[in-house]
Amino acid sequence: MLIEVNVEDCYGLAQQSADASNLPESAASGEISAETWENWFSVWLENQEAYVPVAPGYEVSLRLTADHQMQSLNLQYRQLDRPTDVLAFAALEVDCPQLEEMQSSEPLYLGDIVISIDTAQRQAQQQGHSLKTELAWLAAHGFLHLLGWDHPDEESLAQMLDRQETLLQAIGLAVQTA
Repeated sequence: MLIEVNVEDCYGLAQQSADASNLPESAASGEISAETWENWFSVWLENQEAYVPVAPGYEVSLRLTADHQMQSLNLQYRQLDRPTDVLAFAALEVDCPQLEEMQSSEPLYLGDIVISIDTAQRQAQQQGHSLKTELAWLAAHGFLHLLGWDHPDEESLAQMLDRQETLLQAIGLAVQTA
């Protein structure tokens, strides 16, 4: 299954990592190449194949940003005036008819995932794992939202967190649970 991931690094993590002496150690180790993101999403897509409409390919946008930008998005879309770790904007939720020719020839756009690097760094420290692991955890969470997963109650949250662990294991990462 082919997936194209458009990574927009508004935080500047990739640029800053060239001079890692200016970054906290956890941030310097958090750099993830666009190729790695694409590989991860490809593995996740195959893992979640049953939840994905059939298409010749898939697209996802991933934006890495700072708390102040995340707070603005969270206020605009969720009416919560505080930063959050990850937001997902699923394109599949939109009822937009597509021509059959488009469905058979164009990649299916799954949506946008936005992650706050500032919040991810804090959470990685609190959880005792690397920034890379936290970013993968948050991206997996956002990806599941793009595929229609949600967590309105404790039971569905537990199921979603279990699935996130499965996705991380599929790419060779694991989260430490307390």
